[in-house]
Amino acid sequence: MKTADKITALPDRVGLETLKGLAYVGGLARLAGESAYITFVGPFKGQRLHAQRAFHQAMAIGVRAIPIVSLISFFVGLIMALQSAYELRRLGAVQFVADAVAISIVRELGPLITAIIVIGRSGSAFAAEIGTMKVTEEVDALETMALRPVAFLVAPKFLAMLVMVPCLTIWADCMGVMGGCLFGVVGADFTFLSYLQATRDALVLHDVFTGIVKSALFALVITAVGCQEGFSTGAGAEEVGRSTTEAVVKSIFLVILVDLVFTAVFYLTNRG
Repeated sequence: MKTADKITALPDRVGLETLKGLAYVGGLARLAGESAYITFVGPFKGQRLHAQRAFHQAMAIGVRAIPIVSLISFFVGLIMALQSAYELRRLGAVQFVADAVAISIVRELGPLITAIIVIGRSGSAFAAEIGTMKVTEEVDALETMALRPVAFLVAPKFLAMLVMVPCLTIWADCMGVMGGCLFGVVGADFTFLSYLQATRDALVLHDVFTGIVKSALFALVITAVGCQEGFSTGAGAEEVGRSTTEAVVKSIFLVILVDLVFTAVFYLTNRG
């Protein structure tokens, strides 16, 4: 293809990819909306909510993720304290280490780290599980037994994620603060109680609420992407691997995008 033809075809490719992206987001919104309806409205209209499956998913998503979330969040909090102290000491303001760690962890890093860990553990598992069921025609078997795949497979995951990801985020915030506290006590002349006091003074309820709302939105994105990729799996074992990879990549991208939009809204609404 000549250079002129490539330049001419570029707008068409951009337009096509844009339409595909919008269609994909529309599919995510449809899946998330249907799951939310089944979870919150369905029980009042006689539809069964698979609570046992939701509980099982909550254990896998939340309880079993506590060790890795704790470890990574603690280390990130410690790293943030070290990096902050390096600059603040030059300004003679090392006493503000606790403020810097608390605000960065609670507003931003806690929800984001938790979301990325959950994507790696659970978002990929959603895609692999549903993708395998699609390849082995178990999804078709559910429909044959008059079980709606979204109600049986997606809604329990949606409910479990919506409950457990904010809980994990709060735990990650606490562990991040503890990581900063370790440096504060050892290297910045804080006591344990004075560091916690400085952390409490640095935070307002709005900071905590912002992080929890972010985490709920991240949970929605992770569930929708993982399940959507699972349902779109083609024939063959190779397609399961492709769906799992796509779920991780797209989930991380969309989580970062949602985080950017939410942070921008937060900035604009609190600028005055």
